[in-house]
Amino acid sequence: MAEQRSVSLLMAICLCFYFAQGNQAYEGKWKLLKKSIGISAMHMALLPNNKVIMFDRSNFGPSNISLPQRKCQKGILLSTDCYAHSVEFDPSNRNVRPLTILTDTWCSSGALSQDGVLIQSGGSGAGERVVRYFKPCVECDWAEDPNGLNVPRWYASNQILPNGKTIVVGGRFQFSYEFIPKTSPSDQILYQLPFLRETRHSAMIPNNFYPFVHLSPDGNLFIFANDRAILLDYIKNKVIRKFPVMPGGVSRNYPSTGSSVLLPLNLSGKSNAGFPEAEVLVCGGTLPDSNAKAAMGVFIPASKSCGRLRFTAENPTWEMEEMPRKRVMGDMILLPTGDVLIINGAAKGTAGWNMASEPVLHPVVYRPWRNNAKADRFDILSPADIPRLYHSTAHLLSDGRVLVGGSNPNWNYNFSTVHPTELSVEAFYPPYLSPTKSRPLISWIKPGVELGYKQKINVGFKSKKRPGKVYLTMVSPSFTTHSFAMNQRLLVLDAGPVVESENSAGSNFVVEGFAPATPELAPAGYYLLFVVGDDVPSRGTWVRIK
Repeated sequence: MAEQRSVSLLMAICLCFYFAQGNQAYEGKWKLLKKSIGISAMHMALLPNNKVIMFDRSNFGPSNISLPQRKCQKGILLSTDCYAHSVEFDPSNRNVRPLTILTDTWCSSGALSQDGVLIQSGGSGAGERVVRYFKPCVECDWAEDPNGLNVPRWYASNQILPNGKTIVVGGRFQFSYEFIPKTSPSDQILYQLPFLRETRHSAMIPNNFYPFVHLSPDGNLFIFANDRAILLDYIKNKVIRKFPVMPGGVSRNYPSTGSSVLLPLNLSGKSNAGFPEAEVLVCGGTLPDSNAKAAMGVFIPASKSCGRLRFTAENPTWEMEEMPRKRVMGDMILLPTGDVLIINGAAKGTAGWNMASEPVLHPVVYRPWRNNAKADRFDILSPADIPRLYHSTAHLLSDGRVLVGGSNPNWNYNFSTVHPTELSVEAFYPPYLSPTKSRPLISWIKPGVELGYKQKINVGFKSKKRPGKVYLTMVSPSFTTHSFAMNQRLLVLDAGPVVESENSAGSNFVVEGFAPATPELAPAGYYLLFVVGDDVPSRGTWVRIK
């Protein structure tokens, strides 16, 4: 009898282990894509050709990748060496192509233009007033305008506007904004923004770095800095609304570095004002004096708190929640399902060289539309093996994976410290990519991938079974650096019911949808279109709103 009980107990233990392992598969997985791309990916942007542009700074010291000999002529680079500090990475075959940047891009900003050109602005030293352009093509390289900005911009934020321009907000010693490219007289004007001066961390830090900037559905800008936010009419240079202070006394912007997203815009629903309600989510960060203490070797625990604000409401108030993990320097990435992935970062300290400790290896996913208890909106996912601290990045890929790279909490490349410079890139597979789940496959889009505002489209897709819930999402490609994905945006399209198809293309199902109605909802340019069936997204198809 005792032997039988022992066997039963052993079987129970094995079954528990089996189910634990099985459940773990549903929490996502990690895959190393490239042990070294030659640089540390401080900045990251996805282009419509599905290649990713990454770069760090031009004075980081010798990198692990060289430029072609023809680009190493004396006098072209700031130094006389031949090391590259920018690369083009192809996730499909893991090829790396070195690129040439002449001026320092350290802690700069960027956005993707409506023509699919990466517009990148500012930096340090000789790069602080430079605007750079990268056009996706086989042999293309960076082009640089040394006087593209009115004033130096270091640690600024960018956002694409309804008129196709890019607004550049803030930066070191800059309490102002301006527009690029400079194609009209109004683009030459420097617009003051006292809000950035008023919301500094403290007198010890006379700046306001990387404010969170989101385009509101009414065309104005929601701007958040540390614990306060405004709605700005950037055309009239007028603050039209001030929002309540976010509770908790936590600073959220660099170097206290939390993160922020504009939650998915549901285009089938409208507020009394005639456009969809809009909410922001701000998570993580730390106390205002944490940076000063970290400089003395004292690492204060980061915050677990998140604040959610429906800023289009008549009387908006912050709804506070808590993440399962304390986190500073976490990246918040919108997934095609409308969920939010929070990844990378540390549990103590702040942003800066050797200013943080206790890497947070577990990503979490936040499901904003769960109606149950707030704590249940978060799920803890599979941990990474590689710590991603200061100067790490993350970006959604068209196939639904999340590319993760970077981490250099050191002055220069240093591979022998406790937290060394990280040159690798890896992919995180969210739980919806479990092999046990049926995934839709887009077959065709009619009338095509060139869209007009309000245009009706039909999307044909294959699926092993008829999904119970189907919706269409469009995701804008972002520019990610320092825990903020600039220009990140997800639209849940107004869509009709799913019907079975007998189309000659062989698609099983068709769903009808409508493109966004206005450039305030979706500035012209490139987006990834996904069919989501039972919370599992298809691969994204590039579409362009013109």
